[in-house]
Amino acid sequence: MEFLSNKPLLITDTILRDAHQSQAATRMTLEDMLPACEVLDSIGYYSLECWGGATFDACMRFLDEDPWVRLRTLRAHLPNTKLQMLFRGQNILGYKHYADDVVDMFCAKSIENGIDIIRIFDALNDIRNLEQAIRSTKKYGGQVEATLSYTISPIHNEDYFVKLAQELEQMGADSLCIKDMANLLLPMDAYSLVKRLKETVSMPIHLHTHNTTGTGDMVNLMAAYAGVDIVDCALSPLANGTAQPATESLVATLKGTVRDTGLDLNKMSEAAVHFRKVAARLKETGALDPKVLNVDTNTLLYQVPGGMLSNLISQLKQARAEDKYYDVLAEIPRVREDFGYPPLVTPSSQIVGTQAVFNVLMGERYKTFTKESRAMLKGEYGQLPGTVNEEVRAKAGIKPEDVITCRPADLLEPELEKYSEEYADIAQSTEDILSLALFPQVAPNFIKKRNLRTPPVPRTIVPVGGRVQERHVAAVSRNF
Repeated sequence: MEFLSNKPLLITDTILRDAHQSQAATRMTLEDMLPACEVLDSIGYYSLECWGGATFDACMRFLDEDPWVRLRTLRAHLPNTKLQMLFRGQNILGYKHYADDVVDMFCAKSIENGIDIIRIFDALNDIRNLEQAIRSTKKYGGQVEATLSYTISPIHNEDYFVKLAQELEQMGADSLCIKDMANLLLPMDAYSLVKRLKETVSMPIHLHTHNTTGTGDMVNLMAAYAGVDIVDCALSPLANGTAQPATESLVATLKGTVRDTGLDLNKMSEAAVHFRKVAARLKETGALDPKVLNVDTNTLLYQVPGGMLSNLISQLKQARAEDKYYDVLAEIPRVREDFGYPPLVTPSSQIVGTQAVFNVLMGERYKTFTKESRAMLKGEYGQLPGTVNEEVRAKAGIKPEDVITCRPADLLEPELEKYSEEYADIAQSTEDILSLALFPQVAPNFIKKRNLRTPPVPRTIVPVGGRVQERHVAAVSRNF
């Protein structure tokens, strides 16, 4: 087989974000990262994914870190490498839709604090939920990586994703990500999809997969043959299993070919020495359960991402119903069909999974609905890809005339002014206001504690309504 591209394959390393999110519940600290930054910055990666996803919440909830400080510090220590983040479209980094002004300001502050590339996805592939984030990222000089949330269903086929890619290119995307969060994209399908996309759109194609089912290395290799421009990998100490395939393995595989990455395995080995110590600490604390390193082919049967499986086990343990595990796994595809085949990625994976748990534990399907299930069936998260089971929708108390058919964010009034006033007593910056808006259960206590131990310094900010104010706030500098 011949390579369909003769350009070096570019690598995004996920060691600072998705690798430890997938394996160790996002428990890697900034202190764990900094000693390796100098060598990471010298390797020559296309980008380092280091922010967004669950890191923002985990910083405040579990690590007593300010996520904005983490970003600024990484920016200062990685001056030569593009920094990349994961952004949930209209959900930003939270679990509900936010008004356009909040999305706009979050994009602005992410870029101001050091992010270069924003990977923007929507759990339902409803491109209306990407519009504002794409527009704002471009407005503030960031690079838009628009995303296909990959899944398999009677309506999700190659034609579906090619059409979606064309629409995203027309919306102004700079690059396109195939986000295979559950490692469902099989190697030959990856070859076919990438080849079609390269023939159809002109923007670079970036592949993101995991190694949950044991096929991730093969998926990346076949995509490389088909001409993919960039792939996500993770340095070996936190690679494989529910994380990404190992960077070093792919670099070695392509060495001497037309797709040789040109990256230095010796430098990667140096970085890996440090991260092996980090991985060992995470295992000792219990944050990294060795089970996540195992191949689990159940994903191919049930299409359940690794993170969703661990959440499912946790829910069943709490209910003392671990014996119902396989009953719930069998119920998940049925709920997904009833809900119109949403891809199983945050937040839809949690919604479908929790509803399946309820259906099994209650002994009757849809005896009760979660608030989020009702919201999804009502259209509050966007348009569901397929046809919804109307009997289930009616059982949830939703009439046909109540279903939202417009872009959900069009129903939201501007919110930044409200959040600014609500948190005026503790917010020291626009960044604080955004943290408080996204995580009102976690951020207030974190910020109050932080304010007590960190004396603020004067800084001019432009909050919400554009009125310049002097406040005592923490300094924000891209290169402090």
